[in-house]
Amino acid sequence: MTSIYADRKPSDRSRWICIYPAYLNNKKTLAEGRVVPKKYAVENPTYQEILEVVKASGFENAEVENKQYSRECSKEWQFRGRIRVQLKNDDGTPVNETFPSRISLMKHCGVQIPKLKSRVMKAPGPEQHQNKNETSGNKKKKGRK
Repeated sequence: MTSIYADRKPSDRSRWICIYPAYLNNKKTLAEGRVVPKKYAVENPTYQEILEVVKASGFENAEVENKQYSRECSKEWQFRGRIRVQLKNDDGTPVNETFPSRISLMKHCGVQIPKLKSRVMKAPGPEQHQNKNETSGNKKKKGRK
């Protein structure tokens, strides 16, 4: 039995790998679609973050497609999108020797996404939590006694 992709080269877009944000989401279980181990997973990654890491890793042939993962329950825009990446050249060699497989590329994305500027700027500092707790404790409750 021959594959339907037997006559297509690795440079053909239909042969590129797909990375959905759910593959890297630590809020998902393996049954819900997470592919990488929890230690490489990230909290709610977006397709923009994945694309940024993939392009920075030397994959110029990475593109976004407006698709939704089939196991994704939420129809919200932040859960849409997938990244297509050319992993191998026409001669069968990896485009980037550092990432010979799709899992190695996804693990790399999971490690790099928390280091992105957009992620670092969003993280609240410990001072913000302390000030918030101090002011909320001083308020008097209104209502019946």
